[in-house]
Amino acid sequence: MTANQKGDRRERELVNRLDEAGFAVMRAPASGSATTRELPDVLAGDGGVFYAIEAKSSSGDPIYLTWEEVDALRFFADSFGAEALIAARFDREDWAFFAPHELHQTPKGNFRVKKEKAVEEGRRIADLLPDDEDERRNDPSEVANAVRQGVLSYADAGEMFDSTDDLRALLAALDAED
Repeated sequence: MTANQKGDRRERELVNRLDEAGFAVMRAPASGSATTRELPDVLAGDGGVFYAIEAKSSSGDPIYLTWEEVDALRFFADSFGAEALIAARFDREDWAFFAPHELHQTPKGNFRVKKEKAVEEGRRIADLLPDDEDERRNDPSEVANAVRQGVLSYADAGEMFDSTDDLRALLAALDAED
């Protein structure tokens, strides 16, 4: 089995695992080679949280990502309104998820995930699911993002919060981008 075939198999495995966890999920065809734009390997969401995921696997050696790969992932995720995640899978281990800033950056600016870090510190699929549905849907920064994208009106956004503190957080999040 070639490295590309193994990577494709691992991506399909990740898609199936996320689907089983309750996410709507899709694998980007050819992960970037079908278009001139860089695309994440996987998109997943549940109506409240959205993830743009770059999936990498290894038999045990550290996983490396170029600065360009991570930068393209961040750009896509920001444009899409998703959280950028790196999914690392080592043989005989479960998937581990990291935000780009959680990865070790090499002196040349690339990124690395070691197996030990993935096993000990990586988030698992269950960690990607929100604990409380109402809390997830009423995150002031996410609501502000929906307002900026025109998906939600200011009035509807204001009605989503009961507490003055949450309303202040929403206004602060809206002001942060203006």
